[in-house]
Amino acid sequence: MLRVRAAAAQVITQILGLKGSLSSLLPPISAKIPENDRALLQELCFGTCRFYPQLQAYTECLLDKPLRAKDNDVQALLLLGLYQLLHTRIPDHAAIGETVEVTRHIKKPWATKLVNGVLRSFQRDSAKINEFLSQNRAFQSNHPAWMEAMISKCWPEQFDNLIAANNQHPPFTLRLNVNKIRREQYLTLLSGLGINANATRFSPYGITLEHACDPRKLPHFAEGWLSVQDEAAQLSGDLLQLSPNLRVLDACSAPGGKTGHLLELEPSLTVTALDADERRLGRVRENLTRLGVTANIMCGDGTKPDTWWNGELYDRILLDAPCSATGIIRRHPDIKVLRTPEELDRLGELQQQLLKSLWPLLKPGGILLYATCSMMPKENTRVIEAFVARQKDAHCDQLDVDWGLPQTCGRQLLPQLDGHDGFYYARLRKLS
Repeated sequence: MLRVRAAAAQVITQILGLKGSLSSLLPPISAKIPENDRALLQELCFGTCRFYPQLQAYTECLLDKPLRAKDNDVQALLLLGLYQLLHTRIPDHAAIGETVEVTRHIKKPWATKLVNGVLRSFQRDSAKINEFLSQNRAFQSNHPAWMEAMISKCWPEQFDNLIAANNQHPPFTLRLNVNKIRREQYLTLLSGLGINANATRFSPYGITLEHACDPRKLPHFAEGWLSVQDEAAQLSGDLLQLSPNLRVLDACSAPGGKTGHLLELEPSLTVTALDADERRLGRVRENLTRLGVTANIMCGDGTKPDTWWNGELYDRILLDAPCSATGIIRRHPDIKVLRTPEELDRLGELQQQLLKSLWPLLKPGGILLYATCSMMPKENTRVIEAFVARQKDAHCDQLDVDWGLPQTCGRQLLPQLDGHDGFYYARLRKLS
C-alpha cells in the first residue's frame, strides 16, 4: 500500500504535468492507500491545488533556481509540504519529516536535502517572504495572474467577494425530489437526526447542510429522494418550461444531475442523454438508476449530430456547454493549475459550434437553454450575442427571475460566499 503523502505527490505531479485532474486521478490512487488515510489524501490534494498560486510563489522565493519539468515530483513535494505547514494542524516536524521521506520513495535521494532545506527555510523566513510578496496581486488573490486580471476586468465591483468565494470550501447542497418529500419535511427529518441544514434561497428544491457528509448516509438517498447538486445547477429545470410528453435532448449530459432533475419534474418526458465521453456516461446510468428514472443514453458528439441523430426534432434542448468551469473553482481547485487563457478562446469556439450544430434539431417554437458553469463573459453573453446576431430565427428570452445579474442576453450567477456557484443561463426560443 502507498503512503498517503507519496500518493498525494503522484496526483499533484500528474496535475503539474497537465496529465489529469483531481476527479480523474484521485479515485484510482485512493484505492492504493489504507482506507483511514483517504480523507487526508483528499485534503492534501484539494488543499494544495486550492492554494497553488500562493504555494508556487513561495517555492519561487525559496529555490535558487526553478526545478526542471522532469522534477515535477519534487516540486509537488515542496507544494505539499508548504500546504501542510500553512493550512493543516499536522505538527510541523511530522509534516516535514513525512514529506522528506517521500524523496526516497520516488528514488531521488538528491532531493532529500533540498526538500528538507526549503521547508525549514520557510519556517524560519516566512514573515520576510510574506512581506516581499505583499504587492504580488496573484499571490494576494491566490489566483493565477491571468485569471486574477480577467476577473478584475470583468467583475470589478464583485472582485473581492469572487476571490473570497473561489478560495473557500464549497457549500454542501442537495436537490430534493419534491414528488417524494417536501422540503420542509426533509429539513425536519434532518433536524431530528441532529443535522443542521437550511433551504436554498432561489431553488425551491435545494437544501444546504451546515457540514458536508457522505450523502449515502443521509435518509432515503439510496431510494432516490435526493441528489448532491449545487443550487445554481438546480435552476435549469424550471427555465426549460417543461410540460408532459415533450421530447428533450440533454446535449452534454454527464454526470446526469440535470437529466435526473428534468425527469423528476416531468416523468412523462422522452429524454435523450447525450455525451461524447462513454466513460462518463457510466455515471449518468448510475445516477438515473438510483433516482428510478429512465432516459435514452447515447454516446455522441454534439457538434456532429449526423452521426447519432434519428431526424426527429426536439421540443427542448439543454446545452450545458463545455466551459472553463471558472464558476466552480472552489469545487475543482485544480482549475487554478490546469486552465490557460488560450483554453477559454478554444472553448468559446466549441460553444459556438455546438449551438450551430444543435439548433437545426429544435422544433419551431422550441426552447434551447444554454448553460455554463463559467463566470467569464467570453464564454457566456458574448457567445449568445454572436449566435443570435447570426441566427435570425433565434430569440433570446428575458428571464423573469429573482437571481443573477441581467446581461444583454441571459443572466449571470456569480459564486457567492456560502451560497450558490457561478453559472450562466440564456434561454433561446426558435421563432416559428
